[in-house]
Amino acid sequence: MKQCKFLSVFAVSAGLLVSPVAWSQVKINPVVPPAPAVKPKPAQTNGKSQVINTIVVVVNDEVITRQELNERLLAVEANLKKQGTPLPDRADLQKQLLERMIVNRAQMQLAKENGMRVDDVMLDRTMLRLAEQNKMSMTEFRNQIEREGTSYAKFREEMRDDILMQRIRDREVDSKIQVSETEIDNYLAAEASSKSGKQELNLAHILVSIPENASSEQIALRRKRAEEVLEKLRGGADFAKLAVTYSDSSEALKGGDIGWREQDRLPQLFVDAISKVKVGEVSDIVRSPNGFHIVKVNGKRAMNDSKAAAVEQQTRARHILLKVSQIVTEAEARQKLMEFKRKIEAKEATFEDLAKANSVDGSASKGGDLGWIFPGVTVPEFEQVMDKLAINQISDPVTSQFGVHIIQVLERKTDELSKDRQRIAARQAVRERKADEALQDWLREIRDRAYVEYRLEDK
Repeated sequence: MKQCKFLSVFAVSAGLLVSPVAWSQVKINPVVPPAPAVKPKPAQTNGKSQVINTIVVVVNDEVITRQELNERLLAVEANLKKQGTPLPDRADLQKQLLERMIVNRAQMQLAKENGMRVDDVMLDRTMLRLAEQNKMSMTEFRNQIEREGTSYAKFREEMRDDILMQRIRDREVDSKIQVSETEIDNYLAAEASSKSGKQELNLAHILVSIPENASSEQIALRRKRAEEVLEKLRGGADFAKLAVTYSDSSEALKGGDIGWREQDRLPQLFVDAISKVKVGEVSDIVRSPNGFHIVKVNGKRAMNDSKAAAVEQQTRARHILLKVSQIVTEAEARQKLMEFKRKIEAKEATFEDLAKANSVDGSASKGGDLGWIFPGVTVPEFEQVMDKLAINQISDPVTSQFGVHIIQVLERKTDELSKDRQRIAARQAVRERKADEALQDWLREIRDRAYVEYRLEDK
């Protein structure tokens, strides 16, 4: 049977991997007016028994119901069993899960308030891309999802939520990360002076978070909690189980697993913490602005020659970009771009003229010409399609966070890594190092701003 490698992430629940604020540190903003009265769904009758779908939490003007919580809880438990992670107490797992559901709901609300939406056309293309990545037809893909115990319709809606949350994070977090020239200089200098070769590291971690503007007493309590976790780990307790139970990190429900990453793409704090830690062991407690971390080394390996090579393929491409708005829907933009493609291929118009007249990108004045593009410079959706095009071939419409594009590849070449390119690569590495911390800060902010009212009977 073909294995659907992404299901362990998405079938549990799209977006469950965002970082929560610790359950014990829930803060309700007193200046936010009470949420409007909301009623749970009507009771459902099944033979002699009657199941009432009660409200467990109000998040701003929406609710999370007992049925939603129970469905997610069962899915998470099934996923943890599949990973071989020992299950924590159900009450602890429920607290972790509910906090993530609250943070996710707050993110989706913010995205919708900013006019973001994911229409069916984009969702269908995402599902098709996932099927292709797993070397399946759409029928095989759908059957595999349902064999995993999730209905296809539910999977689609969870995927829609996940895309929506990623869009708002791209806008509110990723686009605002700043990297200075000094930071780039320091990165390149450290890389040049490094005596050891580049490594890839397979890490897991537990975060005991610190609330914003925490008092010295709160910080001491959180450190004590981290010390208790470390003591259990040193006593032989299972790392993944403790991560699910105690961690406030975005990877908590995956047993704290970060997975394989290039060393220079990890937070320097983590790299320093595990510099003398052997595979299978855990670090001491390390402090960051977000809290106290414990890092486990699951594996180390030297980067292969192709990854460390100083030679890269460059692509010269051009595109036409149309923005999606309340006036122009994504479907309308795609239809218009398909008509542009038809005209170009029928020689009724040139790519350059159509780009100058219609593209809303800064490259419009140059006929859409983006110049020579290095790997990793453009967003993944754009780069993946561009890399598959033959010279002079025009793509079908491609949706990214910037709008909808059609792309044409003009030339390709392979060059040694220039100093400019080294700085571009260094900038990206520093951005990735800063991204995790920036995301945690932002999630804590939107969590603190949300009106949250618990209605659990067993709080």
